[in-house]
Amino acid sequence: MSFAALTLIFLLVVSGSGKAQTDLSAGAQAGWKQEWEKTLEAAKKEGRLNLYVGRYGQAPLLDEFKKEFSEIKVVTVNGTGNQLATRILAEARAGKVVGDLYSGGANTNYTLLYRGKALDSIKSMLLLPEILDESKWYGGKHAYSDPEGKYIFVYIANPGGGAFSYNTNLVDPKEFKSYWDLVHPRWKGKVVSQPPTSTGIGANMQFLYYHPELGPEFIKRLYGAMDLTYGDRRVITDWLAVGKFALCIGCRDSERAKRQGLPVDEFDPRIWKEGQDLTTGGGSLSIIKAGPNPNAAKVFINWFLSRKGQLALQMSNDLYGELPPNSRRMDIPKDMLDPKHRLIEGRKYLDVSDAKFADMTPIFKLAKEVMKAREQKKE
Repeated sequence: MSFAALTLIFLLVVSGSGKAQTDLSAGAQAGWKQEWEKTLEAAKKEGRLNLYVGRYGQAPLLDEFKKEFSEIKVVTVNGTGNQLATRILAEARAGKVVGDLYSGGANTNYTLLYRGKALDSIKSMLLLPEILDESKWYGGKHAYSDPEGKYIFVYIANPGGGAFSYNTNLVDPKEFKSYWDLVHPRWKGKVVSQPPTSTGIGANMQFLYYHPELGPEFIKRLYGAMDLTYGDRRVITDWLAVGKFALCIGCRDSERAKRQGLPVDEFDPRIWKEGQDLTTGGGSLSIIKAGPNPNAAKVFINWFLSRKGQLALQMSNDLYGELPPNSRRMDIPKDMLDPKHRLIEGRKYLDVSDAKFADMTPIFKLAKEVMKAREQKKE
């Protein structure tokens, strides 16, 4: 066979292959669009979405969804992670599932809902190509906090370290460079904290426990030798503000207290030489098994995780009642974020949403042992 004939055959094959690839791509595009239209039509017939969301979850963020999908009424049920998860599990046991989606802390999602087998695969609900393109997400991949990588989708990556606050009349923050400075003897008896077994400081405990420069020894020193006092996050903020304590772990209302002119501030998390955790805050999403409105849930998931939905999230502080969070989507602008929530190139981060850090059992076990040993010493 001549060279010219071989060349012609090659060109025909390449041309045919290219056409086949184009046809395949067009078919795939038509496929997801057809599925989306079918899902949207079914969601409109359902007409409702029951969203269980930690603490807040009101307008204007959800108003953005309503503008585009006015036929779907969003009903929110608010509370702490533990309250909502307990309710979801109780409803499931009674055979009367009410919730469609849960949005809240990854620790609650994993420890209660995932382990309680109350979740369906959210991964199978992802439909829009812009969401499925993992190159648009932090680290070039989707983040799931369950070991199978399909039940708990993590959509926030806030640089953490803000769990530590101080009374500005009693503490000079310039004296602190390392987390080990927090366990200096001079602060003994002057630290207040949420209980270390509380999910309210779960991400912080994960960071301390799994960090190679801190680990179980740091937790033993902090909670075993510093004579800490424990309390609810709002109460301990008040105690910090009046000077009853100098340092606080888990004063979640310290930002608000500062705005009110009280002598309270958070340590700038960028001061710690050990780096920071990447925390989800309340930023994980899961779909409740046997929820009454699966199509509305699918529509919301795809809108919420789209560029449009995550931009709305990042521009709002109403979903969680704090500073606007940093979405894991990297194809949206970050200049509207508070500097505390912006990722810094070259900074050390421990991503505690990783499934290998999800199990809080050894952390809580250690915390309970340390607390018990301390109480026994007092007796």
